[in-house]
Amino acid sequence: MAERHDTMMNPPIEHLLSLTRSKFRLVTVASKRAREINAYFGQLGDGLGALVPPQVTSLARKPLSIAFEEIDAGKIVVVEREPATDDEVANDDTDDTAN
Repeated sequence: MAERHDTMMNPPIEHLLSLTRSKFRLVTVASKRAREINAYFGQLGDGLGALVPPQVTSLARKPLSIAFEEIDAGKIVVVEREPATDDEVANDDTDDTAN
């Protein structure tokens, strides 16, 4: 069973920031995962099973709190993408439908 937290924000925000190295990345990753968790709970009665359930045992009821706990537990790994080169950007801007 998950243990009860004695602070307002647990895991501490400073620790989460050290894991993601950016407050913007933390917000983006946590909000995306919280939406996935919310969608999982929403589709439970449908029996679809296409979404990943929460990866930690939590007393929290809010999807965002569960997402923060998953990041803290190392279940959500932030992957850095390579920046796009000028050639890739130019190829994305071309209109493929015009022949």
